[in-house]
Amino acid sequence: MKFRHDFRLKTNGGSYLEYEADNVIMRLDFFDNILRCALIKDPEHLFPTWAVSPNGECPMEGRDRLSQEGFETICPDIREEEGKLFFEHCGLRFSIELHNFRITAENEKGILYQDRDGLAYNFDGELGDGTVHFTRREEEQKIYGLGDKSGHVNKNGRSFQLGTGDAMGFKAEYSDPLYKHLPFWIAENKAGSFGIFYDTYSNGSVNFGAEHDNYFEPFNSIRYEEENMVFYLIFGSVQEIIQRFNAMCGGIAPVPKWAFRYCGSTMEYTDADNADERLRGFVNKCEEEGIHAGGFYLSSGYTQIGDKRCVFHWNTDKIPSPEGLSSYFRSHGLEIMPNIKPAFLSTHPLYETIAENGWFLHYKDGTPAVFPFWGGMASYLDFTNPGAYRFWQECVRDSLLKYGYRNLWNDNNEYDVWDKDVYAYGFGKEVQARTIRPLFSYLMARAGREVCLKEADYSGTEPFMISRCAAAGMQREATTWTGDNYTDFHDLRFNHYQAMTMSLSGFCFFGQDIGGFSGPKPGKELFLRWLQYAVFTPRFVLHSWKPGEPSTMPWLYPEFMDSVKRIFDLRERLVPYLYEETKKCTENNLPLISPVFLKEPDYDREADCYLCGSKILACPVFDEGTTEVNVKLPSFADWQLRGEDNIFKGGTYVTVPCAPEDLPVWFETV
Repeated sequence: MKFRHDFRLKTNGGSYLEYEADNVIMRLDFFDNILRCALIKDPEHLFPTWAVSPNGECPMEGRDRLSQEGFETICPDIREEEGKLFFEHCGLRFSIELHNFRITAENEKGILYQDRDGLAYNFDGELGDGTVHFTRREEEQKIYGLGDKSGHVNKNGRSFQLGTGDAMGFKAEYSDPLYKHLPFWIAENKAGSFGIFYDTYSNGSVNFGAEHDNYFEPFNSIRYEEENMVFYLIFGSVQEIIQRFNAMCGGIAPVPKWAFRYCGSTMEYTDADNADERLRGFVNKCEEEGIHAGGFYLSSGYTQIGDKRCVFHWNTDKIPSPEGLSSYFRSHGLEIMPNIKPAFLSTHPLYETIAENGWFLHYKDGTPAVFPFWGGMASYLDFTNPGAYRFWQECVRDSLLKYGYRNLWNDNNEYDVWDKDVYAYGFGKEVQARTIRPLFSYLMARAGREVCLKEADYSGTEPFMISRCAAAGMQREATTWTGDNYTDFHDLRFNHYQAMTMSLSGFCFFGQDIGGFSGPKPGKELFLRWLQYAVFTPRFVLHSWKPGEPSTMPWLYPEFMDSVKRIFDLRERLVPYLYEETKKCTENNLPLISPVFLKEPDYDREADCYLCGSKILACPVFDEGTTEVNVKLPSFADWQLRGEDNIFKGGTYVTVPCAPEDLPVWFETV
C-alpha cells in the first residue's frame, strides 16, 4: 500500500539481514565501522559496481554490488520488539522501524544519523521516479565532500547536480556540475560525524537544505535515476571516514617521483605548425632559465588532420618523428603525457572500423550514436564492450607506447550522453549509456594503465595516469585535476576551497591549472600569488588556452623572473618531501593536502591556510593588494616561519608581512 510498507524478515545471514515488503527488499550488511544498506526493487537489473573493491581487485566486468568479499564482516546481536529492530554496531545504538524501514543511529550525544520521518525511501513511486532518499538534517550541520563541487568547503544550505560535463571556464564559487561524479559526503552534527556513499553512476541531484517542504522537518536528500539503491554509512572521525572510504574503494595508486616536479603544458605549442620546434624549445628554455621540469602535458594539437583532432593520429608535418620527440624529452629528464580523448569524429580514419565492429555507443538498431564534440559530430567508444576495450589498448600500444610515450592524459572523457535511446554493451547486459556515464571514464583510465604496465618499461618507477573526469574507484587507476578553470583572484580563492573539498572527498594527488586555463592573461600579482599557492599542492602544472595572449609559462613576466625562480627552486627542493609524504598518504588512504581541521577539529573550516603533508602549513594570499597575512598557528605543534629562526607556539595568532614576492609558509618544529 502506498506510504505504508511493513517489512518482515526474509533472510538472516548473520552478517547481513534481508527484510521484504510489497516486493521490495531492504538489506543490511554489517562491516567493520560500516553499515551497507540496499533497497532492491529489480534484482535482475542490479548493475555491478566498479567503485567498491576493498581488496583492491575489481574484475573488468565489475563486481556484484552486494558482495561482501574483502570486507571484515560483523554479526551483531539483533532483537525485535514491537515492530522495531534494535542492535549495536560501530559503537552506536541502532533502531529500525519496520514500518517504512526508518533507520536511526545514536550515541551518548544524541542522534547521529536518521532517516526522515514519514517516508524516507521511494518504495512504490510515492516520491517520483528512480531512487529518492531523505535523511534528517540539523540546521547547523556541516557537509564536506562530493568531489570537485563549487563553493565553500562546508556545503550546508546548497544543492548540486549529480553529474559531469565539459565545464570550461567554470566559476569556482557556484558553477555546477563540473567534472567529477562522486555521491560521497561527510556530515558533521552535534553527535559527531558520519560519511555516506551512494554506489551509483546515475545522474541526479543532492540537497543539503536548499529544498524545503512545509510537511516535513528539515531534511537532506538525494535523487537519481536508478531504481535500485545501495548506500554505505561510514562511521568515525572525519579523517577516519576518508580513510575508510578510500580503503573501501580499493586504495590509491602510487605516483612517480618526477610527477611532483613542475610540468609544462599549453595548447599553443601543439597547435602551432612548428610544434616540434616549439616543444623542444620549451625544454631548452627551462634549462636556460634554470627551471627544473619533470614533464610536459602534450595537448591534442599533435593529432590534427586539417583542423580536426583525431585521437591516436600523429601529424608528422608538425612532429616529423614522434619517437625522436619523446627521446629528446627523456634525454633531458622529462616525461611526456599525450592527450587522448574517447570520442572519434565521423571523419576519423578509424571511424568505420570501429563502427563495423560495434564498438561505439549505439542506438537500438546497432548504428553508432552521434554527439556534438570538439570539431564536429563524433561517437564515443564503448568501454563496456571487451572488443572496444582491447582496441583502445592496442591503439595506446601502437600509437604511443611504441614511440616512448608511457604516461597518459585522459581528457574530454565526461561522456556527454543524455539521450535515453543510446545504449552500451554493458559486458553482455545492455544498458542505457546515460545511466553509467562516469563508468566509461573509469574504464578508459583502467584500460590505459593496464596496457602501459604490460607493455612499457618503467625501470622501478610507476606509470602516471591522469583523468579529467573521475568517480569513486578512479584513484586505483589515475590521478585527476580540477579541469578548465578561470583566471581571476576570486576564482583563485574558490579554487582553494575546491581543493579542500577534493581532499575531503578522499583525493590524494590533484591540482589546478596554475594561473587559470581560460579567461584573461593573469596579472603580475595574480600570477605570483597563484604560484605561491600551488607550490605546495600535489600537481604543479601551468596550463592555459588564451587566444591572442601568450601562454602561461614561468617566463610570462621576465621582470618577475627572480621571484618566480625562487618559487620553482622551492618546488624542486620540496619534491623528495612531497613524494615521501604521498607514499605515506597512499599507504594510509589520506589526502596529501588538507584543511587544518582534519587534524585540529576546532580549526576554521574555511581558513585560507592548509596543511601539506605532516610538517608544512601553507598560508597563501587570495586577495589583490594584500600586504600582510594573519594566521592562527595550529595548536598541535610549534612552528617556524620559513627563512626565520624564531619559534612560534602553536595556538597563537601571528601577523607577518607579505608583499607580492613573499611566500608565507610555516614548518612544524620537532
